[in-house]
Amino acid sequence: MVKGHADHVLISGHDGGTGAAKWTSIKSAGLPWELGLAETQRTLIENHLRAQIRIQVDGQLRTGRDLAVAALLGAEEFGFGTVLLVGLGCAMLRKCHLNACPMGVATQDPELRAHFAGKPEHVERFLRFLARDLRERMAALGFRTVDEMIGRSDRLEPDAEELARHPKTRALDLSALLGPAPEGAPRSSCGARAPDAEEGLDGELLRLARPALEERRAVRIELPVRNIHRSVGARLSGEVTRRFAAAPLPEGTLEIILRGSAGQSLGAFLAPGIALRVEGDANDYVGKGMSGGRIVLVPPAGATFPPHENVIVGNTVLYGATGGELYVHGIAGERFAVRNSGARAVVEGVGDHGGEYMTGGVLVVLGHTGNNFAAGMSGGVAYVYDETELFDTKCNLDTVDLESVWTVPDQAELRALLEQHLRHTGSRRARMILEDWETHLPLFVKVMPLDYRRSLERMRLEERQVDRESVAATEEVFGV
Repeated sequence: MVKGHADHVLISGHDGGTGAAKWTSIKSAGLPWELGLAETQRTLIENHLRAQIRIQVDGQLRTGRDLAVAALLGAEEFGFGTVLLVGLGCAMLRKCHLNACPMGVATQDPELRAHFAGKPEHVERFLRFLARDLRERMAALGFRTVDEMIGRSDRLEPDAEELARHPKTRALDLSALLGPAPEGAPRSSCGARAPDAEEGLDGELLRLARPALEERRAVRIELPVRNIHRSVGARLSGEVTRRFAAAPLPEGTLEIILRGSAGQSLGAFLAPGIALRVEGDANDYVGKGMSGGRIVLVPPAGATFPPHENVIVGNTVLYGATGGELYVHGIAGERFAVRNSGARAVVEGVGDHGGEYMTGGVLVVLGHTGNNFAAGMSGGVAYVYDETELFDTKCNLDTVDLESVWTVPDQAELRALLEQHLRHTGSRRARMILEDWETHLPLFVKVMPLDYRRSLERMRLEERQVDRESVAATEEVFGV
């Protein structure tokens, strides 16, 4: 990872993790963060790479002692998760994935969210106590700053009595992990690193997009792309957001056509006004965190394989997306649209865990799905073309219900998305469905989250109540 120009390395211990994990995973999987952190620090120093990277550690960090040990083993940053949730009221009932958290922490239900009693001051106060505990331990060790502590593993000593209590630990020799670093070797990051491999492509995009950034003129860019180019479009989106956050660019102002194999996180955090088109394929995390714009993935020109039977994009596409559109002329990997909360997407097949933890947006699948579709889905809707009529055996029905697409608004929404998919990708599958719409429409299944349906019904009732009160008030004023 470091040789591939990563900015950070995260060491996560076997403690902690999501409350939705299986009990066997929580208790029987993983290793302590202390072991992983010490081995990482030692390996980076021996390969003369430590100065290029920052190391973060997490995994049930709760006390100043935990932070002191982590810093001495080489960590520069510390992650907190479970302990802060507990500070905000989490009771660890392991219902995060069921939308039924009684404390109101992990739920979209308005009635349950009303139970949430956490305040930012609770987190702030806990972290202040934690910092004071760390400062006291630093003073006892003779350190004035945290920077002085980083990588000073020679100040740690194994507890001989504790090691002697168990026959499996009596013969452990930890000197290789806790010994001092070689003389003159950096123990922490000093900001020195080799130039990024993707600097050239992102810099070229920014240079070619200057007319759009400075004069809001439409720009069309065509470039080759390779899998070493990661997060293509992210820097451009950042610049667009910085300049036009108050008045976003019109749709399609920046049209970027890439040919080849895109690296990870293509179109990550994509901003409105940018349209990315890849003629080839893409790696994982396409459209991660995107808030607008459009991404289109199509096979390369001259491809002879059937797109709806071949994978064209990797896993975890649209992770945490809040807006925008994605059209994939082919099959996607696993966890497609995981945690999507607003993007609209059309794809011609997905792997396992599609639509996982979705809270918003619209997903259309024009082919087969893997197992566990819609696990933990609490919002948004999905339309699945179910030729085999076996989709109900692959869908996780704990939080969703399956319906036919029978209402006029649903039919109009689905048809409009298919027309857009055909327009942007030229999909033969979309054309086949649209040309014989009345025959293929009954084969679509609508995946509807139960809580989302209840929320929509509650909103409709409230709107009707407001309308009735408005009519009654008008009649009273005018004496009707």
